[in-house]
Amino acid sequence: MSDLSFSENGFDDAAAPRTPRLALHGISKQYPGVRANDGVDLVVAPGEIHAVLGENGAGKSTLMKIIYGAVRPDAGEIRWEGAAVEIASPAAARKLGIGMVFQHFSLFETLTVAENIALALDEPFDLAALAKRIRDVSHEYGLDIDPARHVASLAVGERQRVEIVRCLLQHPRLLIMDEPTSVLTPQAVQKLFETLRRLAAQGCSILYISHKLDEIQALCDTATVMRGGRVTGRVRPRDETHASLAQLMVGHSLPDYTRRPHTPGAVLLSVRDLSVASNDPFGTSLAGVSFDVHEGEIFGIAGVSGNGQAELLAALSGEGNGAVAADAVMLCGKPAGRLSPAARRRLGFAFVPEERLGRGAVPAMSLAENALLTAHRDARMVRHGWIGARTMRAFAKRCIEMFDVRCGGPDALAQSLSGGNLQKFIVGREILLSPKVLVVAQPTWGVDVGASAFIRQQLLDLSARGVAVLVVSEELDELFDICDRIAVLAGGRLSPARKSDETHAEEIGRWMAGLFGDRGAAPSEPQPAHS
Repeated sequence: MSDLSFSENGFDDAAAPRTPRLALHGISKQYPGVRANDGVDLVVAPGEIHAVLGENGAGKSTLMKIIYGAVRPDAGEIRWEGAAVEIASPAAARKLGIGMVFQHFSLFETLTVAENIALALDEPFDLAALAKRIRDVSHEYGLDIDPARHVASLAVGERQRVEIVRCLLQHPRLLIMDEPTSVLTPQAVQKLFETLRRLAAQGCSILYISHKLDEIQALCDTATVMRGGRVTGRVRPRDETHASLAQLMVGHSLPDYTRRPHTPGAVLLSVRDLSVASNDPFGTSLAGVSFDVHEGEIFGIAGVSGNGQAELLAALSGEGNGAVAADAVMLCGKPAGRLSPAARRRLGFAFVPEERLGRGAVPAMSLAENALLTAHRDARMVRHGWIGARTMRAFAKRCIEMFDVRCGGPDALAQSLSGGNLQKFIVGREILLSPKVLVVAQPTWGVDVGASAFIRQQLLDLSARGVAVLVVSEELDELFDICDRIAVLAGGRLSPARKSDETHAEEIGRWMAGLFGDRGAAPSEPQPAHS
């Protein structure tokens, strides 16, 4: 058998009748307190790129897990190429020809590419022969990857190639892509789209899950829209506008962002020549990072995760290894590089970490208890060592109401909320503390368009009240929408800052690949807010 003969393995369906590759009829799944899927119908044709759209909690993830065999439906029928099937496990799904590339990579960093791919294969293999297959397939599809490299040495975009190649080696007839571009530069996104279009042209069906409406319109042939576990519409994305797609997803039109007139003032957060060695053996050390964030300004830092973002956020929040000069981080004019997280908060610092569950909130604690994590400085909430339960619940209730957090009230567990609603609670909690400086990481990552619009407007309103806001994000659209200035962190180095209306996604994308400083631009240096 050839290393990967798609015509022999079913990708070339030109002569086959147009029986749907996958057809779901009346799929339902009930969890305690929520009906995740309610009579869902979905049809995907051979060679079709089919989007599944919906806000957080709409039931998309449950439906994909049912298709991939990770969850069993309570009711309904699955038909695969015309025949009724039961998909009892991911292994059974792979035998049918269903592959899935997850949003969060499932790779072992200490193993090589070939060893990681071998772990996912359901048949016996020879590592040397497998390495040759990896080289051949990755080259054929423009996804070149060295099978001998350790995953720890790969950039994030390269790791995604590994996930895709791993699926291709299993000859998929249906490929499920879950938020595949959340960690890619604009250039890498275009390369991925070329690969997906080529696969589709050869007959491979693709289910594409994304919150990025521009990608859906550029790539997908059709889209199924879900809301509240049900299908609410089926459309051709190219015939729709962003506004109409968003309205189908959330049930109402999205408000335009409103920028309040304001003039950036004094520097409230200053970072000077920050160099930090990463504690993580696979992390990225910071080298001479310098920037200022002014009162009333939103300063954005773009970049693909793994380029020093975690180290920078730890140094700013006080959770780092302590090897930072006192004046390397200045908060409201005071040296803060050696201060504890609590001492920085007393100066007016607030922080929204990237990891919602585990760092931003404790999963098994109620929202009221999670409010206490950072709001305990409120004298009414903790007095003489005693927790004021009534005040704590009132704070959580106010956050829920002001920030439209859809949940069961202050006693709801953090882990019971959808990602978007938990993010709104965490952002709201920090804003209600009336900070002078807010640092927020990935504010809308994996969040639906409705919740994203709400969170971004809250950040704009906060800056208009004079707060200095630093946003670290991989979402370029987000940064261009709300930021006054944008810089890029790549390989632990910070690019020059640009006013958001004086740069463009292509330039920022090149910088995300490290093409600045001594490789094409001026070295990292603080930039004025408005020159």
